[in-house]
Amino acid sequence: MDRIRIRGGRRLSGRIPVSGAKNAVLALMPTALLAEAPLVLSNVPDLVDVQTMSALLRELGMTVEHDRAARRLVIAGPAKAHEAPYDIVRRMRASVLVLGPLLARYGVARVSLPGGCAIGTRPVDLHLKGLEAMGAEIAVEGGYIEARAPRGGLRGARIIFPLVSVGATENLLMAATLAQGETELINAAREPEIEDLALCLMRMGARIEGIGTGRLKVQGVPSLGGAEHPVLPDRIEAGTYACAAAITGGDLLLEGARLDHLGAVARVLREAGVALHEEAGGLRVTRANGLHGVDVITEPFPGFATDMQAQFMALMCVAEGAAMVTETIFENRFMHVPELNRMGARINVHGASAIVRGVPALSGAPVMATDLRASVSLVLAGLVARGETIVNRVYHLDRGYERLEEKLAAVGADIERLR
Repeated sequence: MDRIRIRGGRRLSGRIPVSGAKNAVLALMPTALLAEAPLVLSNVPDLVDVQTMSALLRELGMTVEHDRAARRLVIAGPAKAHEAPYDIVRRMRASVLVLGPLLARYGVARVSLPGGCAIGTRPVDLHLKGLEAMGAEIAVEGGYIEARAPRGGLRGARIIFPLVSVGATENLLMAATLAQGETELINAAREPEIEDLALCLMRMGARIEGIGTGRLKVQGVPSLGGAEHPVLPDRIEAGTYACAAAITGGDLLLEGARLDHLGAVARVLREAGVALHEEAGGLRVTRANGLHGVDVITEPFPGFATDMQAQFMALMCVAEGAAMVTETIFENRFMHVPELNRMGARINVHGASAIVRGVPALSGAPVMATDLRASVSLVLAGLVARGETIVNRVYHLDRGYERLEEKLAAVGADIERLR
């Protein structure tokens, strides 16, 4: 199993290209199940999760052509099967996003309950209740979601989410495009990836109002066509490299990054002493002065992203003063804390909050990655730690970060993959 070795203490300087967004492309790929012509995606990152979704779509009978050099993905149907098996779905939670499109286009779907990172239960109840409101008959048996649309297809409905759910918003938005009549999604997620999905669906012929707001209104259409669509830049990758610049006292230009996509992450970084400036072609990140402890609470966009919590905690480990990090989205997302403490951090967890007291320096150590974002927080800590850090189980990183060690090495990090 691969490991990553880091020798800390180097200041990062230069340019890092920000890849296409993992969380966007994994929602865009299933839209091909709705289309009667090929879907062409550009700016596609070469990630394990993209390969997993490609394998799932092929299992459903779709053709998937991935030109990695051109960063281009072409997906065409129709689907010849309607079952998403456990062996594929267990690897990645986003696999459940084939449920809505299969049900809307083909009237039937059998999808294994999803897997992914071990950061919490993340039930799919909101997905299923929304589809039931649109007339679907659903049963969960033997670890599978068995779903069937009523005769004549799904029907439009007014669906109020009791809490914000990105996945449920995506699944129901896709299903609504081919449903009869009007569907209204209230308290819908507002993440940039939702907006990107809606724009792609409109390119395919969908009729959607309220894009970028918490109230989406969809007028169902009889069919959708193909489209060409560029994947938006990955805001979590951009935020991660912003933390890398800050933790090393560096100066990085994040090519393609968009400040407006960072939401509260940008505000919190600035409060901590990080300078963010939009420039032609990207976002420049430097450390204005010393790092300062700042309290954060994870919230749905435009609040502070839960996917940035572990990286920000690593940054707070070497900040002056104390910071409180409160996780409200997932109940098991502090698994990186013991590993950071092994490196000399001072972090105490109290329920859903972690108190981080900054230390003058971290020390390199062998550490174990537990999930995708926890993995990269350990890399960030290794960049500033004295001595050598070995990050084990880095297959988590490959799910969401494209060529991480190559990008960091190119701007001055002493980092390499041990195969």
